[in-house]
Amino acid sequence: MSYPHARMRRMRRDDFSRRLMREHVLTANDLIYPVFVHELPGREAVASMPGVSRVGIDELLRVAEQASELRIPALALFPVTAPDAKSLDAAAAWADDGLCQRAIRALKQRFPELGVITDVALDPYTSHGQDGLVDDGGYVVNDATVEALVRQALSHAAAGADVVAPSDMMDGRIGAIRAALEADGHVHTRILAYAAKYASSFYGPFRDAVGSAGALGKGNKYTYQMDPANSDEALREVALDLDEGADMVMVKPGMPYLDVLRRVKDEFGVPTFAYQVSGEYAMLKAAYANGWLDERACTLEALTAFKRAGADGVLTYFALDAARWLQEQG
Repeated sequence: MSYPHARMRRMRRDDFSRRLMREHVLTANDLIYPVFVHELPGREAVASMPGVSRVGIDELLRVAEQASELRIPALALFPVTAPDAKSLDAAAAWADDGLCQRAIRALKQRFPELGVITDVALDPYTSHGQDGLVDDGGYVVNDATVEALVRQALSHAAAGADVVAPSDMMDGRIGAIRAALEADGHVHTRILAYAAKYASSFYGPFRDAVGSAGALGKGNKYTYQMDPANSDEALREVALDLDEGADMVMVKPGMPYLDVLRRVKDEFGVPTFAYQVSGEYAMLKAAYANGWLDERACTLEALTAFKRAGADGVLTYFALDAARWLQEQG
């Protein structure tokens, strides 16, 4: 059918018909709120992420209450390790009384229905800022790192984490963590694999927030995170993680990698998530602060784009605001 029999604008004319043919709908159910937790009481602003703060466990519970009231399904925890707790072997990562472990227990005791997702990676705990253990030449070694990640994941599961999310990009870590969880009786603990995590330049503000930027210095993560030029490789990574026992997979960063997100969802049809990372957030906030873009409209449009590209959920620092705006829209 062609014009004039087909007039595409007919269905766009009124609000009711636009709503009836809307293909993708964003709700609070699609949002996961990443939270930076530190040892200090109260809040400490993250300069490179306007509106985002590091919070103590006392404030974390207040944040969790807000999230619960807004029907956000889960929080993702990122610990800010004190400098004196960092080491070459990252032993603080699996300490029973560690910051992340205490935060998990506090959340699950107070808000048992709220999902708790934990980051499984060593960069907050290493004195060099890398996601794994290094050899004498500074190269991140794979198998020894996997052993450490297994210990970290088990400690999170024992503390009550609902989902462990390995973000390190070591080979074989999903299978090792799944086997260890099963052997230790944590059969219900889900694994959200950062399966396609790129060596992106959009992570800068996050590294400021968790305190790994200074330790990393001029170093990089090119030997384990993916090359931004590659897309086929992402499908291989996802296939391996699913075969090893991942329940969900992640594409990170988000907006610059929507093509990868779409390919992953089309190829595998599994629960697929995207991370609207710190650099994406910071750029948008800067534009909003300068009056160049409308914050509410552009944020919801960006988050809807993730849904359209195939995401079942989005980790976003806008989660609380977005959930409020969606609630107001009815």
